[in-house]
Amino acid sequence: MTDSDAPGADRDRTYTERMQRRKAIQDRRMAETVNDRGLVIVHTGAGKGKTTAALGMVLRSLGHGHHVAIVQFIKGAWEPAEKRAFEPWGSQLAFHATGEGFTWETQDRERDQAVAQTGWEVALRYLADPHYRLVLLDEVNIALRHRYLSVEQVLAGIDVRPPPTHVVLTGRGAPEELIERADLVTEMKLIKHPLKEQRIRAQAGIEF
Repeated sequence: MTDSDAPGADRDRTYTERMQRRKAIQDRRMAETVNDRGLVIVHTGAGKGKTTAALGMVLRSLGHGHHVAIVQFIKGAWEPAEKRAFEPWGSQLAFHATGEGFTWETQDRERDQAVAQTGWEVALRYLADPHYRLVLLDEVNIALRHRYLSVEQVLAGIDVRPPPTHVVLTGRGAPEELIERADLVTEMKLIKHPLKEQRIRAQAGIEF
């Protein structure tokens, strides 16, 4: 038996042929794709990690030299650690924490709605500005769920984007209309939570 007839050689040859077929399929798919089209990306669900995943995209975009804007809704009663972490990027990143805290803290629906609308005006400026390649609307889904913003105005704001601009919308309870409009939707599923399971409160570096 020669080396080329050995069982191992057969396995290697079968594997190589399978990978060649797979590569041909992938190459054909890639040839049919469109490049450089701005995406509507939604991170929703009850699980943690929605903002964290979006901030990873922010960091990646900054690394490519793109200008990025972050507009945080609901949050804003405290100085977010991520804002300090992004300070070295200077004018390449615009960061606005426009909220006044969680709804159970503010206890003023009219004020919460007014603050959300003010934050939305800030967001619209960046959505329409071709200078910014990525716009993160953090916790905007919460503002939609509480009807501080309307789905119609958010969808209209998404549509003013220049073609290359990506927009990421985070927060649990994303409305179906937004999910339908999105190009990429990820749902974070909650399995265990330290506060509910072990009464461990939010900690610096993990939750904020």
